Amino acid sequence: MTAHQPAKSRVRIVGLCGSLREGSYSRRAVEIALEGAGAAGVETMLIDLRDYKLVFYGSVPDEEFPDDVHRLRADVRAAQGIILATPEYHGGLSGVLKNALDLMRFDEFEGKMIGLIGVSGGRLGAVNALNSLRTIGRTLHAWVLPQQVSIPEAWRCFDEQGNITDEELAQRLAEVGLMVARFATLHELQKGQEFIKLWEELPSNPGGKLGE
Repeated sequence: MTAHQPAKSRVRIVGLCGSLREGSYSRRAVEIALEGAGAAGVETMLIDLRDYKLVFYGSVPDEEFPDDVHRLRADVRAAQGIILATPEYHGGLSGVLKNALDLMRFDEFEGKMIGLIGVSGGRLGAVNALNSLRTIGRTLHAWVLPQQVSIPEAWRCFDEQGNITDEELAQRLAEVGLMVARFATLHELQKGQEFIKLWEELPSNPGGKLGE
């Protein structure tokens, strides 16, 4: 887990990794994106699905979901921006990530900013997985950034220690995180301004004078 929590930060960005593999390139990619988000002065958190004991959606009734399903929902719901990273398997997003998304609801995503990262071992990259995630984001009424990062032949881009070796790619990943953070912050500021405007438009004393 990574966390950057400056004083007075009102915005949290979470990164959700759709891979359980040790040494996952998807996990490393989302960590770099979160570092980019942290540069905008927001709080960041890596959601590693290995840390959650989830069930397959539909295998048990909702009222019997284990505590970790509710913990996952709460961790995502507390964020104003979300970065989703997935390996591409057989032309689609990972089953691990799809199941995690299926276990969540509109409450966790609606109106929030989403950035997308796809990782592939092949030359074509993860375009199909990213297109699927974009559709899911829109279906959940989230704002999906037009910019995304597709990493083809990921094994060429990271060394054995998991360090990224492509500086241009590292910059693109950081920029996705930074943009999610900036748009999420602007969105929160707008909500605050709307509240102030509504407050100012209220009658000066709708309840009458005290004691009348």
